[in-house]
Amino acid sequence: MYLYTNDIIHQGGCIVRFDRPYLFDGAFGTYYFSKTGNEAPCELANLTAPQTVLDIHREYIASGCDALKTNTFAANPVSISDSVRLNEIIAAGWSLAQRAAQESGARVFADIGGICADTAEMDYLTIVRNFLDLGAHDFLFETLASYQDVRPAVDLIRQSVPDAMVIVSFAVSQDGYSRRGLYCRTLFDQAESDPCVDAVGLNCSCGPSHMRSLLRALGQRVKPVVAMPNAGYPSSLNGRVFFEDNADYFAQQLAALYMDGADILGGCCGTTPQHIRRAAAALAAAAARPEGAGWPEPLAAPATGADAPGGGRPGLLHKEIAVELDPPFDYDCSFVLAAASELRACGVDLITVTDSPLSRTRADSLMTAAKIRREAGIEVMPHISCRDKNHIALRAGLLGAAFEGINRALIVTGDPPMQAGTRGSDGVYHLSSFDLIAWIHSMNNEVFADAPFLIGGALNVNAVNFGVELARAKKKLSLGASMLFTQPIFSDEAVDNFLYARQELKDCRLFAGILPVAGYKNALFLINEVSGIEIPDTVVRSLEGKTPDEAAAISVAYSAGIMQRVYDAADGFYIMTPLKKVNIVRGLIEEIRRYEQ
Repeated sequence: MYLYTNDIIHQGGCIVRFDRPYLFDGAFGTYYFSKTGNEAPCELANLTAPQTVLDIHREYIASGCDALKTNTFAANPVSISDSVRLNEIIAAGWSLAQRAAQESGARVFADIGGICADTAEMDYLTIVRNFLDLGAHDFLFETLASYQDVRPAVDLIRQSVPDAMVIVSFAVSQDGYSRRGLYCRTLFDQAESDPCVDAVGLNCSCGPSHMRSLLRALGQRVKPVVAMPNAGYPSSLNGRVFFEDNADYFAQQLAALYMDGADILGGCCGTTPQHIRRAAAALAAAAARPEGAGWPEPLAAPATGADAPGGGRPGLLHKEIAVELDPPFDYDCSFVLAAASELRACGVDLITVTDSPLSRTRADSLMTAAKIRREAGIEVMPHISCRDKNHIALRAGLLGAAFEGINRALIVTGDPPMQAGTRGSDGVYHLSSFDLIAWIHSMNNEVFADAPFLIGGALNVNAVNFGVELARAKKKLSLGASMLFTQPIFSDEAVDNFLYARQELKDCRLFAGILPVAGYKNALFLINEVSGIEIPDTVVRSLEGKTPDEAAAISVAYSAGIMQRVYDAADGFYIMTPLKKVNIVRGLIEEIRRYEQ
């Protein structure tokens, strides 16, 4: 690793600790706006106002910082699609920082901000190649929401410049979670496990006090710790967002972070040269950090997923049965409670509660599940979709569910709104099902450590390209899911896909989805208006012209046959109640129990 000052202690070629605090500069974007009032991205100023950029760098150097970031935080292909202009902005940003640093001896770090896009991995590589061509030696990846997309770029840096200094910094909220739903300990563990990374830390998203609490909760780390908090939290007045002048407080908090164990310090949003000047003075005046000082030892993470109690494949004498119920459209939940009680009496193990399927508003799945659990006395698994809620609402709902003793969740993307584009009707979709699974799994190690959630995901056995669908299922399992519930199985192809999935997915509980259709009209609706449902024509035709009782008998017989074909491969069955016809579900359960005898 790179030996760049006498203040860093090395052992076996790796940085192990700093002899003194190493101070970066502060924010560029918010300070640039406060000086100019220009709301355009500050990276453009590398070309349009280079003297202003140079002046800001010089102000930070004069304030006493050891390291300077290039003004390239958002200089990436997502923000600047014109590749020629992007290259020019990066080159100018590098040149201006170098000019400022040459006058002082401060070290320049190529600054690369977080990218949230499907192309992130390639985008990071593009930016790194640009900087390497310019002669960049040291790199700061900051405000990241995850690490995996950055890893190839970090590898490229190490291959190209073996003694480069590579710092990786994540942005998490006050509760410790990134925009991708990953807890900060998970992020630290991922980055620290990469031998190409020299230091790991946090920046942005929270103020110094909260950042200090988060880092203390993480415990002792194996690599130098970075702490670059915001000045605090912004205020708003007459539509203008601004940060309070709290340079003295910020400086005291940075000194406290150093005494706690942070080695690399600096400022993010809202900080100014004044913050860094006061911080430099506070750090210089701080008492020497005692030998061995640092964060407390972290608690061991609890087992979750397949390792958690009840998380593996059960050794039951008969198959576990989960039945899906829909919450009501109004405030009358009498049917749901009566149905759940009836199903419990006939041996159902678990009730799953849908989350406004087809984007038609129903009672909240978490609250309905809690009421069922309390009043019907049966375990529940609410569906949680990514469609309607942001991080804050999702977390609030999960906490409330935990209060009620609910520790299962079936994660789904959620059917898109039928009135998308209409004011107030657009989907949120801040998280994908992958993100939400990973987020809950991460919370299992912290918030829900005493009673971790068992996480379920969906598997579409009717997918046209089942190989792709199977890869998605494997990803869900790798992110923390321990159970998979399939779409309804009707066709021979779906049966074959289920059996193949069992061969490929050996370490999860696999529930075969069964939907006994209520009748001919119900079958037509399902195949024509509901995504992911495939019913053979022979089954549909057999229901035409039949009375409700005749249709129920046909449906139960056909569904029971499907269940028998996949019985040995299934850990359980996931039966969807058709049009409130609990009698059909009850008849199907009786059939499968007879088969088990």
